[in-house]
Amino acid sequence: MSWTIIGICTAVWLGELASPSFLDSIVLAPDLGRTEPWRFLTSAFAHATNIAHIGFNMLAVWMLRGLETFLGRWRYTVLYLVSALGGSAVFVLLATPGSIDWYTGLVGASGAIFGLFGTLIVVYRHLRQPMTQIWIVLAINALISFGVPGIAWQAHVGGLATGRAIGGIIIGEHRRALAGHRDRTAFGIGALTAIIVVALVVKYALAAGF
Repeated sequence: MSWTIIGICTAVWLGELASPSFLDSIVLAPDLGRTEPWRFLTSAFAHATNIAHIGFNMLAVWMLRGLETFLGRWRYTVLYLVSALGGSAVFVLLATPGSIDWYTGLVGASGAIFGLFGTLIVVYRHLRQPMTQIWIVLAINALISFGVPGIAWQAHVGGLATGRAIGGIIIGEHRRALAGHRDRTAFGIGALTAIIVVALVVKYALAAGF
């Protein structure tokens, strides 16, 4: 699935280069998310047209491909998509209706990638592996996220938190399964997704009054 994600993102990026208007149909801006909710996910497969943006993100996906081997294909896929949703959701939840950020577009796989890191933290703790390298990478990304103008740090924070929550669900249910209980991973992740969706519905309901 890691290579599939890289392939999709690359194809989308090439589509953006071929037709600049293509990006307009998939980018997420808070004011568009209410009537065109697919943008919460499609924006995670789009990138700025400069090669550095997609290059660094796809390198991160490739470097984290071992997580797919550990989790399995379906858990990894769900982790990536729900983390992308969580990152996009926090971007919208923190935007102020009527302000410029309400009409500012978001693109990039960073929210989903930070979700992978969030789960990786949980996995490393579960396996009692040294985490120095992870903290260094996250610290560097935090400096970039908050120090470089134009980067949607909200999506990074949202993706990381979502990935951390999903990691907790997966490892928690793994322990339950070892103890002879039924694995409820799908239910747990489904409940988390529902919470994200409800939060967005409430946000847009409140924003309608502005």
